[in-house]
Amino acid sequence: MILKDNKERSRFFKFALVGAGGALIDFGVMNILSHWVLHLPLVLAGTISFLCAVISNFTWNRYWTYPESRSRPLLNQLGMFFLVNTAGVLIRIPILHYVEPPLLRAVESTLHTTYLTAEFYAKNFTLAAAVGIVMMWNYFVNRYWTYNDIDETT
Repeated sequence: MILKDNKERSRFFKFALVGAGGALIDFGVMNILSHWVLHLPLVLAGTISFLCAVISNFTWNRYWTYPESRSRPLLNQLGMFFLVNTAGVLIRIPILHYVEPPLLRAVESTLHTTYLTAEFYAKNFTLAAAVGIVMMWNYFVNRYWTYNDIDETT
């Protein structure tokens, strides 16, 4: 098991912290683009916010989580990271598209007078589900492909 080793647990913890920072960027940009500035549809705002988070996550993972992986050329590793995350977007978009409408109906039927709208809750809950699913994909594929140039004990 990958997380039996202390070094791997540390890497996973760092990866999770980087992911949490990426999630803050993701949620912040999505909300700015879909609620407060441009009022973009969730799929478009969520895709843009995802790309912003990916750039941040790649930088932090390369230089903090897996600093020993820098033996691989930057552009090669960035390309690999983006391929993994492109697959993540392909997982994410149907979740955003298909989960939001029924979730919005469910929230509208149970939500009473509040400062935040049912649409706000539905979009954020949908994005949270997508982020959780895609994070697991990203961790395992990136660890065993993008960052496979390090061994589990270094």
